Amino acid sequence: MKVVDLLMGADAPQISYEIVPPKRGSSVSDIFEIVDGLIPFDPPFIDVTSHSAQVYYEEQPDGTWRRRIRRKRPGTLGLCAAIKGRYGVETVPHLLCEGFTREESEDALIELNYLGIHNVMALRGDEGRYRKPVTGSRTRNEYAVDLVRQISDMNKGFYQEEMAGAVRTDFCIGVAGYPEKHFEAPNMAWDVQNLKKKINAGADYVVSQMFFDNRVFLDYLQVCQQAGIDVPIVPGLKILTRKRQLQSLPSTFHLSVPEELAAEVMEADDRHVPEIGIRWALKQCEELLAANVPYLHFYIIQTPEYVQPLIERLRKMA
Repeated sequence: MKVVDLLMGADAPQISYEIVPPKRGSSVSDIFEIVDGLIPFDPPFIDVTSHSAQVYYEEQPDGTWRRRIRRKRPGTLGLCAAIKGRYGVETVPHLLCEGFTREESEDALIELNYLGIHNVMALRGDEGRYRKPVTGSRTRNEYAVDLVRQISDMNKGFYQEEMAGAVRTDFCIGVAGYPEKHFEAPNMAWDVQNLKKKINAGADYVVSQMFFDNRVFLDYLQVCQQAGIDVPIVPGLKILTRKRQLQSLPSTFHLSVPEELAAEVMEADDRHVPEIGIRWALKQCEELLAANVPYLHFYIIQTPEYVQPLIERLRKMA
């Protein structure tokens, strides 16, 4: 079932989750343990992130350094198929522009279509230390809107190579939104117009970057609506669990942490930080649901133990 139908057709608040593949060399059982903890809460869908290759340097016995290029967390497509097959829940693989050619993206989409996975998240991806060279006749999607267009074209039966009688795919396309604007955008109006371009290109719904101040998200909703964006915009939430996240999250995701939350975390003993984060996220959920936001999306990465007590408390309040 398409994510947009799950979101629009629900008669109760929908809470979805996002996880990351295990590191290279790990077992799929690591992911199954995470999903086991989420299934009792009836997730409408689970996102699985994707990661492009990065450059690593390894010191050799003779003191020289060897440059290696590899994906630290491969397996997104396989994990999505495994989770859907094992649990019967819809999965949403992330597809990236960065680190992949258009030809590789088409191959991935063909595989997903064969597997019966018809939801994807189209992202530009973070620019890392390695930019994959594009050689010969291969091409690259520079921005998420380009990847959305490619997926939308395949939904119309247009592939990279012209083929008579090509089968149309039927992908539901999600894209990212930035309540505090994308860090490269000069202003919010510019950023929202870029989001609208992705919607016009064929995107069906939006999942926001994480935020800790609900006013930021609710203001963002209003700006998007004024710009004529009428697809579902799902708020992305994160439970703060460690003091160091007060620096790492703003640095990595270009977001702000409210003074009240930051002060309470800094003054607390380390072992009490998760409870503070859970309490703050619970308050966010209550306020968003009271503001008629009917869906929530948690970036849990690999730590479901923090979101479980939060969802249990939400259910008791329902």
